[in-house]
This record gives sequence, structure tokens and C-alpha cells, in this order.
Amino acid sequence: MGALKKKLPGNESLKRMRLYEVDLLQHHEVIRYDDVDRIFSSGGAMEALVAARQAGKIRFIGFTGHKDPQVHLYMLETAKKHRFRFDTVQMPLNLLDAHFRSFEQKVLPELVKAGIGVLGMKSMGSGVILKSHAVTAMECLHYALNLPVSVVITGIDSMRILKQAFKAVESFTPLTTKEISKLRAKSASVAAEGRYELFKTTSVFDSTAQHPEWLGEESARNRRLAK
Repeated sequence: MGALKKKLPGNESLKRMRLYEVDLLQHHEVIRYDDVDRIFSSGGAMEALVAARQAGKIRFIGFTGHKDPQVHLYMLETAKKHRFRFDTVQMPLNLLDAHFRSFEQKVLPELVKAGIGVLGMKSMGSGVILKSHAVTAMECLHYALNLPVSVVITGIDSMRILKQAFKAVESFTPLTTKEISKLRAKSASVAAEGRYELFKTTSVFDSTAQHPEWLGEESARNRRLAK
């Protein structure tokens, strides 16, 4: 297998990382319906990832997104039409999400039912959720950990935050129905209209909005049709 991989083109990234294969490669920031269509189009990114997996360069394929649960559902639906099953899905899962454009309510059950790995992110919305003063960091982490997720991704930018993450895991016990209801009730009012989930309601956290060139050029055929 090692000899075969060395003959395959496009191994520069693997060489730099000193790896034979990447465990998980995900389509990043799928936040628009047309992102889905572009990924699954002929000659699109999905073909490249499937080819890379067949070549033994990657093991699993997933996708990430933070804008709208309906886009996630469309991605899953489109994958099914192409007879493809994702291994993982990454999405926001937090206390406020339970009340507004909820990934927890709409997408999470579908992933659990399909046996797809769930990567929960934005448990504190890059810290913005904490500015609501309705919930604490520990409550946010414990709520996310209580969901049927494979992993909770939390940003670590200091030793203090790292210790906070350790403490959250060490102190975590499954939440009771009463405890969950209490947490949701105290966060309901600030969750309205996504005021503290800016990744859903603004372009502040959309890296492709800041760098539109990352989306690539529209095909020549589409440009001709638009004229």
C-alpha cells in the first residue's frame, strides 16, 4: 500500500504532515444551498474527496456548516440522491440553538438515526453567547456534552480556557430532564432572533464572505447563461 501511495499524484500535503493518510476530511462551511449543488456537481469537490478515499489518502468524509439547519438537511438529502453517506457532520450545538433555527431539533435526530458521527461546535458561539449573561461557560459545555454527540469542539486560546475544558469534563454528569428544562428556560429570552448566535444571523463568521475567491470561479456555461 505504501508503494502505491507514493506513485499517486498530489501527495505533497501528506508528505509535509508526514502522514500516509488523513483520518477525516470535511467540506468546510457549507452555508448556502448552492454550496451543496457545487459540491455534488460533475467535477465538483465530492468527486475529488471520493477519489482521494479510494486512493487511500483519506479514511472518512464529512462536512461542516453553521448557518441554517435546512442547508444541512439539504446536504444530507443530496448525498442520499447520489448514494453517498457522510461519516461525520459538524454543526453548532448550544443552549441558545435549542430555541432558534435549531440544529439540535432538526438535524441531530437525523444524524443519530443514520449513525453518522456528530461533531458539536460553537457551544459558546466564540464567546458571544456568554455576553448574554444568561448562562455560564460551564452550563454551556455541560449542555453540549449532554447531547448525543461524538465530540464537543471548544476553542482553546489560553491555559485558563484549557483548564475550564478539563473541569467541564471532570465535573460532567448526565443532566436530568428537569435540569435541561431549567437551562432552556433561562436562556429562552436571549435566544430570540439569534441575537447571540451571530454565526447564524450575520456574515461575521462566514470565512467565504470575507474571502469570496475561495468559492472559485463560476463555470463558463453558467456565465453564458447569465448573459
